[in-house]
Amino acid sequence: MPQIAFVGLGRMGLPMCAALVSAGYQVTATDKRAEAEQAAVACGAIWQDTPAQAAAAAGVLITMLPGPREVQAVMLGEVHTGGHGTGYTAKLLVNLLWFGQAIATAEALLLGQRAGIDPAVLEHALAGSSAASAFIRRDMGLVFQGDYMTSFGLDMICEELEAVTALAGDYHVPWELSDLVRRTYRRALARYGPVDGELLAVALLEEEAGHKLCPRNS
Repeated sequence: MPQIAFVGLGRMGLPMCAALVSAGYQVTATDKRAEAEQAAVACGAIWQDTPAQAAAAAGVLITMLPGPREVQAVMLGEVHTGGHGTGYTAKLLVNLLWFGQAIATAEALLLGQRAGIDPAVLEHALAGSSAASAFIRRDMGLVFQGDYMTSFGLDMICEELEAVTALAGDYHVPWELSDLVRRTYRRALARYGPVDGELLAVALLEEEAGHKLCPRNS
């Protein structure tokens, strides 16, 4: 199994790093935040102080960074492994699927609520079904609290979705559903502006539906 260098241990990066360690990979990890060292070591990764050190002996480099500018700063500023951007592509695809799950789950819950099902009850049913996902189990409940995850800007999300859409065009792969994700986040950006909020596309859907996702006992 190849040794993996992992750059970026934020909300998405740390769980992914831990999953790779659990799968048996040797992972060297780094983050610009020195305080991330404790979490990296706790999940079984080997800490390095810089991306260059983390990538020195690695066969695969994965970055989980906020956007293209940060990735470019790492790749051109410190690390060049000849990996042809595969780590960045993987990061784009992870985020694409997360944003897509946010939209699809919100649409299902909005329809269920309009049909008379308590969103919390439906969320619980989904979490225990074949439709379950980490997003449903971990993140969707934030919307019930009015928390749209203000840790990442809508403009940067749209940049990522434009980048992965362009890649799909380059490789001539089917992209209809994923392009709907891009267009929904574009509409959210037009509605709310370049503010922070990874789940603001859900807020947009709530607004268009005319009701909030609010459990009956809240």
